[in-house]
Amino acid sequence: MEEWNQTTTGFFLLGLFPTIKTGLFLFLLIVLIFLIAFLGNSTMILLIWMDDYLHFPMYILLSQLSLMDLLYICSTVPKMAVNYLSGDISISMMGCVFQSAFFLIMAAAEGLLLASMAYDHYVAICHPLHYPILMNKRMCFLMIAGSWISSSINSIYHTVYTLIMPFCNSRIINHFFLSFHHLFCDVPAMVPLACMDTWAYEYTVLFSTNIFLSVPFIGIMASYGRVLYAVHHMHSSQGRKKAFTTCSSHLTVVTFYYAPFVYTYLRPPSLRSPEEDKKLAVFYTILTPMLNPIIYSLRNKEVLGALQRVFGQFQKQCLGI
Repeated sequence: MEEWNQTTTGFFLLGLFPTIKTGLFLFLLIVLIFLIAFLGNSTMILLIWMDDYLHFPMYILLSQLSLMDLLYICSTVPKMAVNYLSGDISISMMGCVFQSAFFLIMAAAEGLLLASMAYDHYVAICHPLHYPILMNKRMCFLMIAGSWISSSINSIYHTVYTLIMPFCNSRIINHFFLSFHHLFCDVPAMVPLACMDTWAYEYTVLFSTNIFLSVPFIGIMASYGRVLYAVHHMHSSQGRKKAFTTCSSHLTVVTFYYAPFVYTYLRPPSLRSPEEDKKLAVFYTILTPMLNPIIYSLRNKEVLGALQRVFGQFQKQCLGI
């Protein structure tokens, strides 16, 4: 085992892109995806805030999802871009801890928020007459606060534990895909670098991951089980179509969220492959934040209508009408 180096105060994120033309192409592609994700999520947040017709729990929750995706991608891609452009592959200990903490908060909070959105759909479809009571704004804000607070507590625990761990192995973090390497600091990528027995802590990581993935997933499946049953017994074909359209958008987002996380974090260590983990890291850190606002905007007439209204008002103000 390598000895502790007191002069080293950070980690090294191995070359994010190859130094050939392919690397430049991939870098520009990810920057483009980042810009689309940034614009899409920012637009969704502003649209829901500005349009009175979207001031309902369903869209308030959606704005929080966009906020989480926005913070998610802003905590990873800018550092990656700076590293690539400057050629400096280092990241300070506090910078690494900050990225890890942000990632844990966003990842856990998004799962809980998706469960809240599933419950909202369940109440709207199965108990429409009781919707104003069961899903009032107070309940909506309690759900949002619960998602942020519980995920922050989980993140603080893991972040503090990471800070007190002594790192004495090579501080090179390898966690991206193909010739990419680490995009962000993550607890599973940092733990192997510690010069201490971490088996007990690894079990706590597995336990908390199971809690923040399994509990919301059970809630989502229970909600949509009831929704599908209710939709199947609907007499109105138009109501059935509207319910399926609303739920299919959310289920698509749920799939994009859960599939890579479950495959990456809930597999036994003996079955995990670094190369597969790197490929999936690209999906849930870059592609998903870009796809979510596209999925909700293209398949939601209310969002498209709000977009037209807001742009119409903006044009009138510009023309002085």
